[in-house]
Amino acid sequence: MFIQTEATPNPATLKFLPGKVVLETGTAEFRDETEARAASPLAARLFAVPGVSGVFLGYDFITVTKDGADWQHMKPAILGNIMEHFMSGQPVLASGAFAGGEDEDGEFFDEGDETIVATIKELLDTRVRPAVAQDGGDITFKGFRDGVVYLNMKGACSGCPSSTATLKHGVQNLLRHFVPEVQEVEAVA
Repeated sequence: MFIQTEATPNPATLKFLPGKVVLETGTAEFRDETEARAASPLAARLFAVPGVSGVFLGYDFITVTKDGADWQHMKPAILGNIMEHFMSGQPVLASGAFAGGEDEDGEFFDEGDETIVATIKELLDTRVRPAVAQDGGDITFKGFRDGVVYLNMKGACSGCPSSTATLKHGVQNLLRHFVPEVQEVEAVA
């Protein structure tokens, strides 16, 4: 098994490409070892590597975020754990664990804005999310109120130094161009 690695715009996050499907649908993000242990054997293995502070699973990639340790020391252990996981035949997610990406229960917007929200989601799904996935992250819709679009940054996008520029200059300009009702874009946790 050959696993490629790619740098991301976030220096604290590295993207791993195992050459096979990681999650058939949706994405999954883990910010602590306890959460990972309960939901994903793969994420649990990765959190066992000292210095790992986050794991994000996409369709064909895994992004790992570190908390100050050196990639030079962490990378061999991460590669080994990814390889061991896929060789073991264990599932990526534990049975009953949910691979989301769209947490529609937590969304908020006024009923009268349904058409605007549908357009915003369509633009995010077709133009923004594929580009962000190439950098090892994801951006999902959280809400729309008073001209402000609220987005959730995940994976490599979460905590990335260039995420503000991506939001303000990329996503905000795109949405304003196609949806005149959009005045601003904000990141939410």
